[in-house]
Amino acid sequence: MDGPEPGGGATRPASVESKASWRTAWLILAILSVSFGSSLLIVVGMKPIQESLGTDRSVVALAGAFLWVGTGAGGIFMGWLSDRIGVRATVAIGAGMIAAGLLLSSLGWIWSLFIGHALMGLFGNGGVYPPLLVYLSRWFDRRRGTAIALISSGQYVAGVVWPALFERIISSLGWQMLMVGFAVLVLVAILPATLLLKPSPLPLVPQHLPHVTAGGRRIGGMRPNVVQALLCVAGFCCCIPMSVPQAHLVAFCTDLGISPTRSATMLSVMLASAFVARQAWGALADRIGGLRTILVGSATQALAISAFSLTQDEAGLFAVSAAFGFGFAGIIPAYSVAIRDIFPPSEASWRMPLTLFTAMSGMAAGSWFAGFLYDHFGYYAPAFTAGIVFNIVNLTIIGFLVFRLSGGRWANPYAAAVE
Repeated sequence: MDGPEPGGGATRPASVESKASWRTAWLILAILSVSFGSSLLIVVGMKPIQESLGTDRSVVALAGAFLWVGTGAGGIFMGWLSDRIGVRATVAIGAGMIAAGLLLSSLGWIWSLFIGHALMGLFGNGGVYPPLLVYLSRWFDRRRGTAIALISSGQYVAGVVWPALFERIISSLGWQMLMVGFAVLVLVAILPATLLLKPSPLPLVPQHLPHVTAGGRRIGGMRPNVVQALLCVAGFCCCIPMSVPQAHLVAFCTDLGISPTRSATMLSVMLASAFVARQAWGALADRIGGLRTILVGSATQALAISAFSLTQDEAGLFAVSAAFGFGFAGIIPAYSVAIRDIFPPSEASWRMPLTLFTAMSGMAAGSWFAGFLYDHFGYYAPAFTAGIVFNIVNLTIIGFLVFRLSGGRWANPYAAAVE
């Protein structure tokens, strides 16, 4: 517990944070580093799967879209369920459903690929990531942005560790054997880890929300659910451009004549850059708030995705991939920070998964739409252009919310809690 500072100075506010909070964060990072690997299988294996099934690229991309939208939709239900049966149980269910979805996807039919990836999303990753995100947010009140950024980096740790390994296994054993093997790994790695998840601490004091007017009926002059709806639309729009390189980078690079191994390495570089940058974005969110962090990150992402349309040589694409990873890294965690900044903690268990659902739906739509545009035009430039347009819509909405909720201040109104 915090107490008076040396020399009789002012007493720091009490905090729920402790060494146990950070141990919990690192444990969750390890779990997500494995679970997020399941979403990379179809990214690395997109062309081999397409050739094996004899179908269009947009069809394979649609399976990935089912995974993303399923993660968001399932997260709403699994977040609710987690409050009733506990996070250990929901994460264990999620691990089992990821494994089941991979086994189903490995059967080698289009319908099994679709159903398997939908299952991996709805009850697999949907039972792992959103419930753990809400759970982790209850362990922190001062460095919540940093902590959320850390665990959300599980996607990028997975992106560094798995793509090159996946590519080698696909080359030697095939994509179906890879899915079977990874299903076993998910069970072996995640199920024992759930036993280490402890009950989250109770909040010490109610959070003060300075932008909420009398009676909590208005937020920045708007109804709370209007603010929620704007955040959801903004999340959808920012994730369409975010998903285009994440889902199609390996296929895009091999289309340009870059080897599959180097293309998979490029994906790892992009996600490694995102991992490093996400820690900085999390610290920034602690200082200036979630909404402002989204605004800065989205602007950076827009600049980086524009560069994909202008670059086709290998060295340049490595640089652009790293820049893109830096730009998008802090956006999704910042939405979770913004929800905790804006709304009461008691509403986090449904508002955070709902926002994630619309964001994941944007990832799904962008992944499929990029494949559709590729099938129609035969190259990826139209997909990057569409991504830029949606990015501009996101910037407009977030800029409006920052203006309405900031009261003319740039500094985070919650900064006192982290000083």
